Amino acid sequence: MEHYKKIITDIYNEVKKVEDTGRTANFIPELAFVASNNFGVHISTIKKETFGIGDFQKKFSIQSIAKVLSLTLAYKLEGEQLWDRVDVEPSGNPFNSFLQLESDFGKPRNPFINSGAIVVCDILVSHLKNPKEDFLSFCGDLSNNKSLNYNEKVAESEKSCGSRNVALCNFIKSFGNIKNEVNTVLDFYFHICSLEMSCEEISKIFLFLADEHFTTQSQKSVITVPQAKRINAIMLTCGFYDESGEFAFRVGLPGKSGVGGGIVAVHPSKFCITVWSPKLNEKGNSYKGMLFLEHFTTKTASSIF
Repeated sequence: MEHYKKIITDIYNEVKKVEDTGRTANFIPELAFVASNNFGVHISTIKKETFGIGDFQKKFSIQSIAKVLSLTLAYKLEGEQLWDRVDVEPSGNPFNSFLQLESDFGKPRNPFINSGAIVVCDILVSHLKNPKEDFLSFCGDLSNNKSLNYNEKVAESEKSCGSRNVALCNFIKSFGNIKNEVNTVLDFYFHICSLEMSCEEISKIFLFLADEHFTTQSQKSVITVPQAKRINAIMLTCGFYDESGEFAFRVGLPGKSGVGGGIVAVHPSKFCITVWSPKLNEKGNSYKGMLFLEHFTTKTASSIF
């Protein structure tokens, strides 16, 4: 860990000085109020070693990072049938695109674009008695942290500007790939995106994808090793929307971004690292987060390639 500490500290101080050319996600009104100079990093290893720097304990809306957690729960409940409803291919299009849905008969290209995550939420609504409460309980059990909660202001803010997601959900429903009421599915979707966590909490909750022997505090396995491998594979190929290839090329780890400015990256059998910097590049990924992780995997030689 001492090796990681020095490298993380050096890169953090270096990247902090870089002029950030990105912009906060003001298309969700509530996110425009987040201070754009926040910058935090936290790493958790499978040996239970941890280190954080900067704003690593400040909570923020994790947005699409939560899609990995909802996918995990759906995969756990639905098994391989899940892939009948959502594909595992990179889309090559923006996260809120309609372009491929008609030619693919309402089956989203992957579970991390908005349409795919909405289908995953529909699956969970079908399985769970109280979807919002049960999802929080799952996340709390996974992280051994019962204080996790949604940011209701962010959820309402997303709903207020969510016309495109409403249209996506209705369009998919027209193909029969949404089984529940559109308003119920979208309310759940907006809430999971509003889930608040810190860099520290994210890097710890994602350890189940790094450690094949990971169990919750109740000694239960979260998912099987093959399932974890498949989720990591989708993160590598689809975790950054139409910049996923660039992230794999420059960083070389499975990861997931969110428009709240967070990025989590997983090195199987070693660690999880989370970076938060709210200003986004033109693809909707954290500008400094991407830069930090590129330097980190270069200097630690920790790309999986």
